[in-house]
Amino acid sequence: MPRRLPALLLTAVALAALPGCGGSAGAVSQAQAPRTAAQPSAPSAASGPSAAAAASASRQLPQQLPGLGPQTLAEIPANARQAVVVTGRSENSPVSQAVLYQRTADGWAAGQTWAAHNAKNGWTDDHHAGDLHSPIGVFTLSDAGGRLPDPGARLPYDQSRSGFYIGGTGFEGESLAGSFDYVIAIDYNRKTGVSPLDWTRPEGESKGGGIWFHVDHGGPTHGCVSLSAAHMKTLLRTLDPSQHPVVVMGDGASLAR
Repeated sequence: MPRRLPALLLTAVALAALPGCGGSAGAVSQAQAPRTAAQPSAPSAASGPSAAAAASASRQLPQQLPGLGPQTLAEIPANARQAVVVTGRSENSPVSQAVLYQRTADGWAAGQTWAAHNAKNGWTDDHHAGDLHSPIGVFTLSDAGGRLPDPGARLPYDQSRSGFYIGGTGFEGESLAGSFDYVIAIDYNRKTGVSPLDWTRPEGESKGGGIWFHVDHGGPTHGCVSLSAAHMKTLLRTLDPSQHPVVVMGDGASLAR
């Protein structure tokens, strides 16, 4: 399956120091904290007004992820049972929304809709390093990490206060501090099973890398998708390797193809 990347506009100093989201390969720190093992899955309790109402609702669950066309649906692995669908407002917009879906025996159950940001110049099918676009496509989600301690992630989590440090300001003058408190690597042009800080780029450096979910700083990114800190923690605690999670991302028109 094709994998596709960086995320924020930084000051010149910050750009030279980052391993992801527009960082430099040569600046990646080799000192990384041990990664924590994936947490076991925990069943969640369902609640509702009645068993009959719950059964009726379950029968109405969509069998395919809503808003996606045949081309996009064909990219989703058959074993994927969790999907984060990130839908951009338009091809050139940095504003998007995200919904976490869980595959059940009755269909895809949707979570809440979360506000999100993507790259400053919107979306592209042919992402390259520095183009200020987020890549369109379906990508697996395998590894996580952050500056702060593991909040209960099921994905392997690499904590590094120095490796995930970021400073400077974004496109709209907003502070970038704390943006990498929590990150989830989007498997675009990266080696899986390693820290998000790893700089291996299987398709070459020109295709970019370091495309992450990370904490929203209130403005457009360089290529990543950003969510609130609370929603990042929810993702970390929910995405389960045994469920083969993926992200489906792009502007609405592209995803509907």
